[in-house]
Amino acid sequence: MGKAYKVGDNVDTDLIIPARYLNLTDPAQLAAHCFEDLDPQFPKLARERAVLVAGRNFGCGSSREHAPVALKAAGVECVVAKTFARIFYRNAVNVGLPVLECEEAADKTRHGDELEFDLRAGTVTNVSRNETYAARPLPEFMLEIYASGGLMKCVSKRLGIGRG
Repeated sequence: MGKAYKVGDNVDTDLIIPARYLNLTDPAQLAAHCFEDLDPQFPKLARERAVLVAGRNFGCGSSREHAPVALKAAGVECVVAKTFARIFYRNAVNVGLPVLECEEAADKTRHGDELEFDLRAGTVTNVSRNETYAARPLPEFMLEIYASGGLMKCVSKRLGIGRG
């Protein structure tokens, strides 16, 4: 559950994490600059458990994995959008950042609304409005990736490696 932070259509990866920070690899450092050119307060707001709500084509632009890493490290619990750029969607799954396509939630949610999401059921509930919206449910293999914390952790777990 988290408070909705709304952005519009065609939010590109340069807006999510400006190119001047692509030399950073530490997720915490990336998080500190997430949406810096849009709203310098975003990292502070996201730490208070944010659900990012976007319009169409969220994550368009370059294929950098830095964008979903920065969002996840900033505290974004889930990104709900009308549609995603395919490469951002794949990168988000790879790093374990939940993403749901739900046009109705994107249209009806207002900035600051309290949201809950259920990846298995494919629902977004706007607690502030007492409404539930149907998103596309995620397949079991994606739920396993999210539960593991990302693709590499999921693969390591399946192979029984990486444990101390």
